[in-house]
Amino acid sequence: MTNPLILSVVESPAHPNFSPLYRRLGFDEVKLNSQRKAIGELKKSKPAFLVAEFNYGYANNYAGVNISNLDTLLASLRRYSPETRVIVLVEKAERQYVDKLAELFTLHEILTLPVTPDQITTALGKTLPDS
Repeated sequence: MTNPLILSVVESPAHPNFSPLYRRLGFDEVKLNSQRKAIGELKKSKPAFLVAEFNYGYANNYAGVNISNLDTLLASLRRYSPETRVIVLVEKAERQYVDKLAELFTLHEILTLPVTPDQITTALGKTLPDS
């Protein structure tokens, strides 16, 4: 039996590195650095969780049609892996905008950065193993 998969989309240094924790909790991880690559991965695999950073589209293309950097990825998720649970990481200053995204897409958890190991462990529905 294979371990459940976490798809991590790491687009900035603010995204915490929980790779060792994921392994301890019994997950495999695919770490990608772009939305485009993440969509490609969704066509091949069915992750249990998607962990990605939210960036609100202030005065760019996102502000017109899309709310954030995650809209296209989450729309693809509906098509290719609708059972995947989404954990959104967001800076405190942008937290107010995530609710707009949550009106369009199901978000399992919204965590404000900096995120602790306990917070991500709880979001994954696990308990932190003893050290």
